[in-house]
Amino acid sequence: MNPVEQEIHRLRSIMLQSQMPNGTWSFCFESGILSDAYMIILLRSLGLPEEDLINRLCARIISRQEKNGSWRLFHDEKEGNLSATIDAYFALLYGGKYPASEPRMVAARRFILAKGGIGKANLLTRVMLAMTGQYHWSHFFHIPVETILLPQDFPVNFFDFAGFARVHIAPILICSDRNFHIKNPRTPDLSHLYVRNPYELEEVAYRKYPLYSQFISVFNLIHEGIRGLVGLPHQIHQMALRRLEKYMLERIEPDGTLYSYFTATCFMVFALRALHYPVDHPVIQRAVQGLKTLVCRVDADHIHLQNCTSTVWDTALISHALQEGGISPTHPAIVKAGKYLMKRQQKRVGDWKVHNLKGQPGGWGFSDSNTLNPDVDDTTAALRAIHPFRMGRQGPAYSSLWKKGVSWVLSMQNLDGGWPAFEVNTDKIYLTWLPYQGMEGFSTDPSTADLTGRTLEFLGKKTPLHLKDTTPLQRGLRWLFRNQEKNGSWYGRWGVCYIYGTWAALTGLMAVGVPTYAPAIQRATRWLVSIQNEDGGWGESCRSDVEKRYIPLGASTLSQTAWAVDALLSVQKMKSDENNQKAIVRGVHFLLRNGQRREWMDSYPTGAGLPGVFYTHYHSYRYIWPLLALSHFHNSGG
Repeated sequence: MNPVEQEIHRLRSIMLQSQMPNGTWSFCFESGILSDAYMIILLRSLGLPEEDLINRLCARIISRQEKNGSWRLFHDEKEGNLSATIDAYFALLYGGKYPASEPRMVAARRFILAKGGIGKANLLTRVMLAMTGQYHWSHFFHIPVETILLPQDFPVNFFDFAGFARVHIAPILICSDRNFHIKNPRTPDLSHLYVRNPYELEEVAYRKYPLYSQFISVFNLIHEGIRGLVGLPHQIHQMALRRLEKYMLERIEPDGTLYSYFTATCFMVFALRALHYPVDHPVIQRAVQGLKTLVCRVDADHIHLQNCTSTVWDTALISHALQEGGISPTHPAIVKAGKYLMKRQQKRVGDWKVHNLKGQPGGWGFSDSNTLNPDVDDTTAALRAIHPFRMGRQGPAYSSLWKKGVSWVLSMQNLDGGWPAFEVNTDKIYLTWLPYQGMEGFSTDPSTADLTGRTLEFLGKKTPLHLKDTTPLQRGLRWLFRNQEKNGSWYGRWGVCYIYGTWAALTGLMAVGVPTYAPAIQRATRWLVSIQNEDGGWGESCRSDVEKRYIPLGASTLSQTAWAVDALLSVQKMKSDENNQKAIVRGVHFLLRNGQRREWMDSYPTGAGLPGVFYTHYHSYRYIWPLLALSHFHNSGG
């Protein structure tokens, strides 16, 4: 075998050996310390005796502290992250092993105060601080619970928020309305982390907020709608609380979690306590048990509490990558993965139906426990993986799944022509005016280049649709052309970031027959070649996601290099270009040299969740994307 074939064989062997007996691949979905810290705070707040778990989570948190006392979301984050440091400091104090006088805690406290203290923390951190009595709800969260009663045809209503936002906002609304918090004798006092009077600080922050007048107009509109509701104010108020309670309970997954998300489940438990559910109530007990199943091992010494599992995503991607890498669809590993994916197609109507009246169930979700929150990316990934089975012995069964899945994906196209992740047309701009950090990424689910590009790639390669007579493809193409950056790149929402979006867009455009001489294609390939590193790889910083412009990492990562190589390969198949050719070969050599490397850049997060707040390191990505890119290189005769 030549070196490319050897590396493909090595990656395939690792994947085949790591498959679980039930046909899944279950790699760690690792993020920062937020979920570890919040789990400690939750367990201590409930008074649950989970000392071993708390101590092990504390061990991971303290192991990630920087020399200046801070915690970072990613390696090259300047100085450190204030909110992550507050989360870590609070959790370690609450854990009980690290007193405030310990040198590392002193350093953390010094960093927090230097960066403005608690009042400068992001929304999620301040919510957790409010739920534990460290911060006053009235200082910052002003959305009334009655908002959930506003009809869907009202200009502002609860279902305008994206689904992943609603399941967090519902418990927050309850706790804020009840002015609820949990304090016990073990709860640390964080009042020493305030730099200024919190009332003064919040008032100044709001009035200096650039969109203050727009925010006030939306807030006033909400109150106008509430005044129009029929009934006595106190009756309407109680009805809203019951509706929010019901909203949460109806979206609990079989494992006890809310929407399969750690953070939403954690907040739900506090909200249920605010509604007088006892700690030993079955719903709370099942929720805590469900959260404990999210533990994964990140290395030989540490565990991590994932925000959710990535089992469906990993299984679909790996099955497809193995097939692209030469593994037959009849191989037992592929067959087992197909049977698992077959069972995970969702048959229930979820919240996606609110804005998609014509669509019928047929999507797949991200997590193994996810039964009612499908998304477009996981659905097309699963359909790619099961594509060969439509013609086998179980063809009729898979064909039925296939048709439902494709139909659901097509029904999820936004009015603007692009594809969102979870729900159609939840892209109301006024929701981004709310004065909370990260609301643009938290409150809306707009069309994105990565979802639109990957959907086009799937439709172009795996379905009988054709550009010349297919309106959905034409609308998707127009969206991508309209949303290309001036430098030729595309911004990717769910990966880091411009490399990710450009890879998805280019491979999608090529799959539906856009010619290589099209200006958009030429600009994109020139940009990709221009940002290649000296070592032949590519690497982009998570800071791109915050500043909304491409920022190089200063090092190369395996997944981002594989994305760039794969994007250039998709263009190269259509037309020979010497510069592209050289860039591809250099990128392939990087992947061959560094496939077994274990340095900081190999655990750098290249998955994006919430800009400036949440990034993920998929442990599977070092195998999936290099295998896919190298297989495409090999299959093209490279």
